[in-house]
Amino acid sequence: MPRLHYGETTIEWQFRPDAGLKRHYVTVERDRPVLLRGPWVDVSEQEALVRRRARWIREKLALVNKPQLEDLIVTGSRLRYCGRSYFTEVRQMPTLTTPQLAFTASRFVVGCPSGRTISPEAVAPLLEGFYRERAEEKLLPRVRHWERATGLKAAGACIRHFQSRWASCDAANVLQFHPRVMELARSVQDYVIVHELCHTIEKNHTRAFWNLVARVMPAWRREHEALERAVFEDEI
Repeated sequence: MPRLHYGETTIEWQFRPDAGLKRHYVTVERDRPVLLRGPWVDVSEQEALVRRRARWIREKLALVNKPQLEDLIVTGSRLRYCGRSYFTEVRQMPTLTTPQLAFTASRFVVGCPSGRTISPEAVAPLLEGFYRERAEEKLLPRVRHWERATGLKAAGACIRHFQSRWASCDAANVLQFHPRVMELARSVQDYVIVHELCHTIEKNHTRAFWNLVARVMPAWRREHEALERAVFEDEI
């Protein structure tokens, strides 16, 4: 597996060719090599792409590989929603056959068939289901709001589980959002929507694209930086 050194950090990556993509994307996940996806390129070009984002990759590797103080989710753990970290209560509920997750105005409640602890892996699909419901209820109407506010028009919008992307605008101008967008603060959610709406006019991240984003959302850089700090994927 190819690797490069950036200061004291060794970056090891895996390349996954994807002819359906026009650009290259790099994904950083815990305890895995960096994933580079996009049109086929040889190893030297892969290295150039990874080196171009080496500083960002180093920062994300340090973030995602921080020691986990709690391997299990217990009462007092925190789960994220709309840019905030909410208190989580884990309740033992013997009448349940599978774990359940609910959200009140101030906390998450996880019901467990047995015990008062639950693994993050067991909570992940419950949390994504919650995000999906809230995205259908709250995010998609925001798309229509921004269409009216900007005059930009998408062919449609939906919630979709990507392997590792926040959102996309496809060739038919259909906007697709990962449920995890609901982790982000509402202002950052709005930026993601505006970003994808601008792709209905400018497909690539050219100067014209960023000029369009700036016209629609003059303070976009602040939200963009907040999105950069969130761990998911970045375009090269």
